[in-house]
Amino acid sequence: MELGVGRSRAAIPSAAAAVILLDTNAVIWLAKGHRRARALERAPRLYLSPASVLEVQFLVEIGRIQLAPGAAAVTLGDDPRWLLDEPAAGEWFSVAAEIGWTRDPFDRLLVAHARMRGWRLATADTVLLEHLSPRECLAL
Repeated sequence: MELGVGRSRAAIPSAAAAVILLDTNAVIWLAKGHRRARALERAPRLYLSPASVLEVQFLVEIGRIQLAPGAAAVTLGDDPRWLLDEPAAGEWFSVAAEIGWTRDPFDRLLVAHARMRGWRLATADTVLLEHLSPRECLAL
């Protein structure tokens, strides 16, 4: 699988109910134009977590996905479809440490990120969907 990247958008506005944080699969699906990401094409504000950038890098390193030639995972934040949000690490990791129902570090970080901001997490991950309330997630 190959992912492309583009240029960044404007500054991050304050949190609102319409704001969506993308889980890593949502980012990959949007980048590939996958049908499961269609609901996200109408979302007013999409955000990318640094946790997803790191997870994409891991997926590249183990050969599960490929980036476009010359691209790097760290440039995912430059895509015009979303903005990279960078929460304060101390608070972010403290909130993640309280999430004991998953052992996946990326899931913990993504859920913590969304909760800190009061945003919905766009995901198809069944474990996440089982543990998040409908106001905390957008099922893909």
